[in-house]
Parts: sequence; C-alpha cells; structure tokens
Amino acid sequence: MVEQESDQRLTEIFKAAGDPTRRAILTLLAQEGPLRVTDIAGHFDMSLNSVSKHIKVLESAGLATRRTEWREHLIELRVEDLALVDRWFRDLRSIWALRLEALDHLLTGKDDT
Repeated sequence: MVEQESDQRLTEIFKAAGDPTRRAILTLLAQEGPLRVTDIAGHFDMSLNSVSKHIKVLESAGLATRRTEWREHLIELRVEDLALVDRWFRDLRSIWALRLEALDHLLTGKDDT
C-alpha cells in the first residue's frame, strides 16, 4: 500500500515537472527563494493568469506552497517529496550497476565462484 502511494506521488510529481515552464518555475524558486506570483510571471512571456495556473499545478503536486505575508502571496519550493524522485533514480542506478557488473563478468570471463 505504501509503495502504491509513493508510486502515485511519483506520477503526480513527474506530471507537474514534465512541463518546461513548470520546471523553469521550480528552478527559479530554488535559485531565488520565495517569490510573489507577479515576480515569477516577470520571467515568462505569458499572462499572469497562465503563470498562476502553472503554479497551481505545482502546488497540487506538492512541489510548491503558497504562504501569505500581509497582502503578499509568496510561492515557495517544497523539496521534501523530491526525495521520492531521488530514491527512484537511485534504485534505477543500482539495477543498472548490477546489470553492467554482470555484463562485465560475462565479457571478461570472470566467475565469482
């Protein structure tokens, strides 16, 4: 059950981060820290409404969060769930490392016995 939930989270994260504009917004937030929606929109050649929609997708995926300070809405990067992506890639790397090691043994004639 836990694996299925993390699989679903991965799917949500990849869907949200699959768009180049959203990846650019994530990169901007990582570099600059929390920003107002209008500040984020200033980096893109699109309407404020379009940027807001991209931000809402990131928020829904748990990659960004909105906090209010007085009358300003600040968008912040949330990196906690990115550990799931890191873990998934690490697992892939370990699978490939085992495959490459087996290929090396096959090609060099090495035998572990």
